[in-house]
Amino acid sequence: MNTNPKGVQTSENAKFGLARLALLSLLTGAAIGLVIGCFRLALDHMNAARTETITWAHQSPVLGFVLVCASVAATTALAAWLVQRSGQPAAGSGIPHVEAVIEGTLPAAPLLLLPVKFVGGLLAIGGGLALGREGPSVQMGANLAQFCGSTFRLPTTDRIALFASGAGAGLAVAFNAPMAGSVFVLEELVRRFDIRIAIAALGASCSAIAVASLLLGQQPDFNVADLPVPSTWTGPIFGLLGILAGLAGVAYNRLIIKTCALFDGLTRWRPEFRALLIGALVGALAWFAPHMVGGGDEISQQVLVGGIGLAALPVIFAVRFVLGSLSYAAGTPGGLFAPILALGGCLGLGFGLLCPQFVADSGATPITFAIAGMAAFLTATVRAPVTGMILIFEMTGAFNQALPMLWACFAAMAVPTLMGNSPIYDSMKARTIGVAKTM
Repeated sequence: MNTNPKGVQTSENAKFGLARLALLSLLTGAAIGLVIGCFRLALDHMNAARTETITWAHQSPVLGFVLVCASVAATTALAAWLVQRSGQPAAGSGIPHVEAVIEGTLPAAPLLLLPVKFVGGLLAIGGGLALGREGPSVQMGANLAQFCGSTFRLPTTDRIALFASGAGAGLAVAFNAPMAGSVFVLEELVRRFDIRIAIAALGASCSAIAVASLLLGQQPDFNVADLPVPSTWTGPIFGLLGILAGLAGVAYNRLIIKTCALFDGLTRWRPEFRALLIGALVGALAWFAPHMVGGGDEISQQVLVGGIGLAALPVIFAVRFVLGSLSYAAGTPGGLFAPILALGGCLGLGFGLLCPQFVADSGATPITFAIAGMAAFLTATVRAPVTGMILIFEMTGAFNQALPMLWACFAAMAVPTLMGNSPIYDSMKARTIGVAKTM
């Protein structure tokens, strides 16, 4: 038996430190829920304003076209200018930067990052770029947690735990998915199970969702009808969908990297001008096909109710496939999750509509394939299958579709790994570190 009083004191200190971390995770999560909740509300208003503006502009075809192109170009350029002017690592998703900070490769950003990411994300995503809200939400959540950790002078290990937990809370609010936010911290950000980090992640996500629900409500992000449970023998068919998602995910990752490298190589052009050009192209698309632009939530919702026909799915998939990489290369704040979910949903729905003979009398529906496709495509690109499945569970409420998703994610995880393709955030992390060293 250890009767050393010093040892007892150390144990008591550890308990006090854990209690303090747990309490701060709740307080930090509440602040994150308020900020990201407001961000989501503002983004909803921006998206609605964009749609109304495009509808109004069609009253005058020529001037309206110019107005839409110019407005999207202006908001995109302004978002890129904010990033460049602030000198903060606010471009892109922000998740690679969060991971680099956790690894100790880059220093944490000051609180100035938060307004840059908030306003820049509204301008870029609300303007029509095919970017997700989770990237800014994750980085803003981590930034708020870093501020709280510094303010209360936490030790380094607890500061990192709170930082990672704040990032997870941001993801939780972005998709109204508290379990996914907590798992994301352990599976993607720190990539290990640590009891202190787990407690902080759970606490931050709980309080963040509690506060955000006062602003956003508690309903899942997507409305999905009750689905039958597919027969177990359909598993290999969902595995085939996972293989296709894995191949598509590899292609998508490579396209994003090559597109970013292409625009990064245009050193004679200021970043704002590159963003202006991309914004003008997105504006032109918005004029002709308003439903094609933006984060992709409307497309995902239409997919999940079977509202898109087989003839339109390949067109939407191809356009969004290119638009996603082009939007990310603009150097504005914005994430990848929401566009990935839209692509995966289109892929899955198309697969389900093409092979009805394989699923006759099995209980599987095209919507089941759409849900599995979302999880599989996210797994293929990010390589975080547990986060992906839980995220789709919480966003759709389709908890009885676990086995189809598991089959699809199994194959979608195996294919890019066997091909030697790196997860997208690992690839973008190297780019983030390189950009940070030049700022």
